[in-house]
Amino acid sequence: MQGGKKTGESMKEKASNIGASAKAGMEKTKATVQEKAEKMTTRDPLEKELATQKKEAKVDQAELDKQAARQHNAAASEYNSAAKQGATGLHGHPTGFHHGTGGTYS
Repeated sequence: MQGGKKTGESMKEKASNIGASAKAGMEKTKATVQEKAEKMTTRDPLEKELATQKKEAKVDQAELDKQAARQHNAAASEYNSAAKQGATGLHGHPTGFHHGTGGTYS
């Protein structure tokens, strides 16, 4: 059953990574469209260059955000996997469970 749990965590991480990639792609597209709009509304070469620089900065930031999200997703997956493994002891019993105490639990 452990393989199924790891597969579930892996699927969650992949889904989160796909979401981060989609968001980054959307941000890059928005930056490109904004650049084109700014270039079309001006004749000044300096303003056109500024529009290109702003686009490149936004594209770079979107890529950095995507990489940070991937690292966060990997760390969260690792943490969740470790937490689940540490929550059970021998034979899958919770770590506070004791056999044969014969008395009340305090």
